[in-house]
Amino acid sequence: MTNSNYKLTDKDFKQINRRSLFGFQLGWNYERMQGSGYLYTILPQLRKIYGDDTPELKKMMKTHTQFFNTSNFFNTIITGIDLAVEEKEGIKGEETVTGLKTGLMGSFAAIGDSIFAALIPAIFGAIAANMASKGNPTGILIWVIAQMAVNVFRWKQLRIAYRQGVSLVTNMQSQLSALTDAATLMGVFMVGALVATMINVKIAWAPKIGSVPLDLQNNLDMILPKLLPAVIVGAIYWLLGKKHMTSTRAIFIVLIVSVVLSALGVIAKG
Repeated sequence: MTNSNYKLTDKDFKQINRRSLFGFQLGWNYERMQGSGYLYTILPQLRKIYGDDTPELKKMMKTHTQFFNTSNFFNTIITGIDLAVEEKEGIKGEETVTGLKTGLMGSFAAIGDSIFAALIPAIFGAIAANMASKGNPTGILIWVIAQMAVNVFRWKQLRIAYRQGVSLVTNMQSQLSALTDAATLMGVFMVGALVATMINVKIAWAPKIGSVPLDLQNNLDMILPKLLPAVIVGAIYWLLGKKHMTSTRAIFIVLIVSVVLSALGVIAKG
């Protein structure tokens, strides 16, 4: 029978967070993606709520192994709301939990990936790389602090979601779309800034018209500054869309082409 009197403790929160950080993706597969990882994350708590080897536990275990896929950075928000519902309603909350997981995983995937998998690495990675390229070791510290802050956020959000329960979804509903659009826009903005600042390539080849050398790079800058870096990024983006092309292969192609063109005097460091 459901142990409706059980309430999650600090020990439970710590266990869920550890399992989420280190085991959430271990069971990933193409059929149900994070389904088994989700169940693994909360299985000890389900046993405490429903009891060991009960029909209710088996039913909820089957429910939680269904298809699930969201951002690793926001998954415990869904977990916290889920457990709050199950703790209060038990097996009667199965449909509510299924609906919450289905409805939230897409929105949180977009927000989490935009902010934590793209925006933050782009911003702090660019700062750290720029400082490191100038011989400043502080860049490493900035990157480490940023990642520590992300993990602290991941650790804290579970308890907040659990306390707020379903009301958290209601409060955030009107903000999810705006937050996703803002994060996406900021991500695109940062990618553009990185292209202009971190890809330092210029055309070194200067053909002569009679005895006068033609400065091709200067002519390109008059058309559009940083045009060559933009073309390079566009070419790599096109390349990655080709069949059988991987990011590793693309990196080697860029390295080989860069070395060859540099040796021939066609391009140089900007």
